[in-house]
This record gives sequence, structure tokens and C-alpha cells, in this order.
Amino acid sequence: MFDWLQNFSDWLIYGIFNLGAETQLGTALNFFVYDTLKILILLFVIVFLMGIVNAYLPIERLKDYLHRNKLYGLEYLFASTFGAITPFCSCSSVPLFIGFVQGGIPLGVTFAFLITSPLVNEIAIAMFLGMFGVKATLIYVGSGILLGTVGGWLLGKFNLEPLLSDWVKKILESKQQGGEFEADKQTFFQRIPEITRGAWDIVKGVVVYVLIGIAIGAAMHGYVPENFFQQYLGSGAWWTVPLAVIVAVPMYANAAGIVPVIQVFVAKGVPLGTAIAFMMATVGLSIPEGTLLKKVMSLKLIGIYFGVVTLFIIFSGFLFNLLL
Repeated sequence: MFDWLQNFSDWLIYGIFNLGAETQLGTALNFFVYDTLKILILLFVIVFLMGIVNAYLPIERLKDYLHRNKLYGLEYLFASTFGAITPFCSCSSVPLFIGFVQGGIPLGVTFAFLITSPLVNEIAIAMFLGMFGVKATLIYVGSGILLGTVGGWLLGKFNLEPLLSDWVKKILESKQQGGEFEADKQTFFQRIPEITRGAWDIVKGVVVYVLIGIAIGAAMHGYVPENFFQQYLGSGAWWTVPLAVIVAVPMYANAAGIVPVIQVFVAKGVPLGTAIAFMMATVGLSIPEGTLLKKVMSLKLIGIYFGVVTLFIIFSGFLFNLLL
């Protein structure tokens, strides 16, 4: 989908700036340019589309539907499955998270998507299948979806809406106050300028956080060597699973990018469950993601979210080591 952006980043960094693809600086800057452009484009498009949805489906109507119709937890499974089929890393998932919250989707359901989206995608599944076989792939996919479903349900029970940032609360208040918008007889094309302005305002509100978060991720991507962690995670002791999760948090990569690294880990003697826990923490719990989420969540809410997901990933790592 974003091959043209990757080609542009390669042309800019390796061609115009003449930095080698094998250098740490070149790798980091290429990553920064590509992810910055990708996330800002995604953010604008998604918020713009959610603005169109909100124009014809007021936030209160969506909330009323979800409250009136008991889906018996399936809404969390649907959101988690949707997250699994969207090819986004953790930072790319944040724009969708903003769009979901803006659209009035319950916070727990939104968390179900946010948890699963970076953990599982079709590219990583194909790579996983070729490297580790059918059994490991099925366990990986199933656990990723289950992690999002149960994690979203659990976080939804905490009633965490008051812990959203003031910026998000103002957006929700403005949407609720705009509930009469549908009654307006404006045509679709007459509404486009207002929707565009709203999307642009949201992009401007988060752009600094996007740049900071991706800069951190780019530095990690370019300067942290792959073999740095292998010597600490290969013993197979019980503590290697939580250690793998803890040391993975400063890292940043998408699932497709980290799978080859996991293959190296396993070849070097790291247990597969420990390696998968490292992968899940890398793509689902990263400092860049936390930096981006700071715009939409309070620090307390980020801590609760990271804490729940961390416990689930550690549990999954132990389970993988038992089953694989």
C-alpha cells in the first residue's frame, strides 16, 4: 500500500542525501521519513472518513445502538479481528484509535483493536508460516486475537473514559454538541470543507507527538543491534520471558519487520515462546507508541493499558513455551 512512500524515502535519504543503506544514520533517517509521512497521511484520511461518518451518523445514535443491542462480548472479538486484518504497526494504529474514539466507539472496543492491530497482520502471518510452520502460526494468530479481545473487554470494565486527555474530551464534546448536524439540509459536497478543516485541526494537534514518537523509534531501529539481546534471553530460565518483554519496550518495529529477527533469535537458542513475547512487546508496547498515545490519554491511562497488555504478553510467552 505504501510502496511509493518507501521508494520516496529511499530516493531522498539514499539518493539525494547520499547516505548508505547499510549505515545506522541512513537506516534511522529512512525509517523516520517513511513512518512520519505514512502516519500523517493515515491520520488525516482516517479522521476525514470518520468526519463523514459522524456527519451522517451522530455519535449519540451509535452509542445508543451499542447500549441497546447486547452483543455479548462479540463487539470485542470483531474489533480484535479487524485489528488483525489491518496491516498497521502500533504507531500507525494510533490514528485509527483517534478515529474510533472520535466516532463514539466504546473505549474497551477501541482498545481491543489497538491491542491486536500491531500484533497480527497478514504479512507477518505469511512470514511466520514459512519460518515456523502451521502450528506455531495458528497459536500466534489465535493468541493475538484472544489477547485483544480479553484485554479490550477487561479495560472496558474499568470505565476509563475520564482518563482520556482533555484534547479528546473536547473533540467528543464538540461532536455531541453537533448532534443536530444531520438535520441540516447541506449536501455532501457542502459539508466537505467543514469536515476537512476538522480533520486538519486534529492532525495539527498531534503532529508534534508523531514526530517525537517516530524519532525515538527511528533511533532504536537504526542504532540498536539485533544481537544485543540474544545473550540475555537464550538460557530458557523462567525469568527470560518477562525480561524479553521489558527489554523490548524501548524497541520499535512492525510485526513483519521483527519476524526475521525472531527467526535469528530462535536459531541462536532463544525459546520460541520467549522470542514471540519479545516480538509482541516490540510491536505492541513501544515508547514511540506511548509518546503518540500521550496526546489522547492521560499518563495513568497509558500506564493501565501498558500494564494489562504486558501481563497478557508475559502469560502468552509462558504458554507458547509450554505448547511449542
